[in-house]
Amino acid sequence: MRILWFITNDQSGSVGDTRRAAIEEAFRASGLQLAGHSRFPEAPLPDAQTLTAARVDTVVLFAGDGTINAVAHRLADWPGALLILPGGTMNLLARELHDVLDPVEIVRRAATMHRTVAVPQVIAGDHRAFVGVILGPAAYWYRARENMRVGRIRRAIAGIRHAWRVTFGKGVRLADTPELPGRYQAIWVQPATEGLKVAGVVAHDWRMAGELGWQWLRGHWLAASAVERATVGHLRVRGSASRLALFDGEPVMLPPGTDIRCAMSGRRFITTRKERE
Repeated sequence: MRILWFITNDQSGSVGDTRRAAIEEAFRASGLQLAGHSRFPEAPLPDAQTLTAARVDTVVLFAGDGTINAVAHRLADWPGALLILPGGTMNLLARELHDVLDPVEIVRRAATMHRTVAVPQVIAGDHRAFVGVILGPAAYWYRARENMRVGRIRRAIAGIRHAWRVTFGKGVRLADTPELPGRYQAIWVQPATEGLKVAGVVAHDWRMAGELGWQWLRGHWLAASAVERATVGHLRVRGSASRLALFDGEPVMLPPGTDIRCAMSGRRFITTRKERE
C-alpha cells in the first residue's frame, strides 16, 4: 500500500470537506502517495487502465454502500486492493473489515500493518451486493429516503405516499425456504460465510407499516418489530412478475425465478483487524 487513488461521494452520509481533508493529511503523514482523487458522481470513476498507468496499488473509498459496489464492479479485473473507510450511514462492510470506525485511524493502521481478505457477497444473475439486498414492497421506500437525504421535500412526500400504499400490498413469499413461510413486506438478505442471513419483516396493519416506514427513513429499518430470521443456502422469490430489489441500496428489477445465492469475493479488501488465532 504505497500509491493510492482516493474516491469520495459527497452525497454519502458521513462525507464532508473537513473529514476528507483529515484523511488526505493522514495519507501524507503516513508516507503514502496520492495519485488521484475522484469525487463521484460529479467525476467518473477511474478504470483499471487509468489506475495501472498511474501505478496505483490501492483504491481508498470514503463513500456509501452504493459507491463501494459500483467501484468493486468496475474494477473487478484490476489486481489492486480496496481500502473501505466508513463514509456512509450504516457502514456494515467497514465494520466487518475494521475494529475502529475513525477513518483517519484506519488509514494509519493500514499504512503500517494490514492484510487482504475475501468477503461474502450476495449474487443474483449479474448483480452483486457486499452489504445486502432488500426485497419486497418496502424497497419502494428508497425513493423517499433518498429525496429526504438531499432535501427534496415534495418528492420525498410523494415517495412516502407511494411507498405507504405499496407496503399494504400482498407482500412477497420465498420459494424453497420453509424456514420463512410467510408473506413479508420487506426481506433483508445479508451475505455471510455460513450462507445468506435472511430477515423477513411483517407489517399487517397501519401501525406496523408506519413503524417500518419510519425506521427505514432513519436507516434502521431492521429495528422494526415482527422480524423472522433464518440462514439459508439460496433463495428465490415466488411469482411470475419481476421484483424490485435494492443491491447495496441501488435499485434493480429482478426477473422472476432469479436464484439468489452467496459466494466469496476475491482477496482484495484490506482489513486492519487482528487475525484470529
